[in-house]
Amino acid sequence: MGTIGKPHGVRGLVRVNAFTEDPDALCDYPLVDKSGRRFTLEWAAGGAAQLTELTATGPRKITTRTEAERLTNLELFAPRSVLPAPEEDEFYLADLIGLAAHNQSGATLGTIAAVHDYGGGTSLEIAPGPLLIPFTKHAVPVVDIAAGHVVVNPPAETTVSP
Repeated sequence: MGTIGKPHGVRGLVRVNAFTEDPDALCDYPLVDKSGRRFTLEWAAGGAAQLTELTATGPRKITTRTEAERLTNLELFAPRSVLPAPEEDEFYLADLIGLAAHNQSGATLGTIAAVHDYGGGTSLEIAPGPLLIPFTKHAVPVVDIAAGHVVVNPPAETTVSP
């Protein structure tokens, strides 16, 4: 849902890179990190955010720059159960992992092992191989989550052996 950036000021505020369509929506989700720590987020002035960790003894606001610095690059997630159902022809990228990848003829190329996005566009890693395919409508014309597969039309410069 987001990644905590650098601290902002000395009172524990942080910059947050929100991956939601509307950054304000980040406040509406229960947020957790990879280790299971729970957080709430409240936007403050200037695009900074106030984080509160929800602990067994109660809420604990992040109030110092030192605490905020320790959270830099922390990834924040929301439980799948609280996310809205995708619209028709939409899906969550995480749902692609594990799907079978077939070529246009129906031959199996492998399984989607990972979804990468380094800022230049999303790509699918198909194993074994690995084979990297740009995740575009031309290169992946069919995504059928219910049937458990995608159809891949690899670009000409990609070598694929069925």
